[in-house]
Amino acid sequence: MRIGSSIALIVIGAIVAFALNIQLAGIDLRLIGYILMAAGVVLLIISLAIAFGGRRTTTTTRSGVDPASGEEITRQDRRDGTY
Repeated sequence: MRIGSSIALIVIGAIVAFALNIQLAGIDLRLIGYILMAAGVVLLIISLAIAFGGRRTTTTTRSGVDPASGEEITRQDRRDGTY
């Protein structure tokens, strides 16, 4: 959802900056469009960094003794922290 919202901001900013031809007193719509596009690009970069940079791997090791044979048993579990 974050990536989609970022792209929506970029699109809305481009529409405001380039497609609207409205003159308002004291308001520069082209500047507002550029600000929206810049905010969308920054949010897109942050969203991609979170999405692809937050993966972690966890390894858990457990050791125990088998009561029947007396052998030591070691078990390792590896889990990827994908979201």
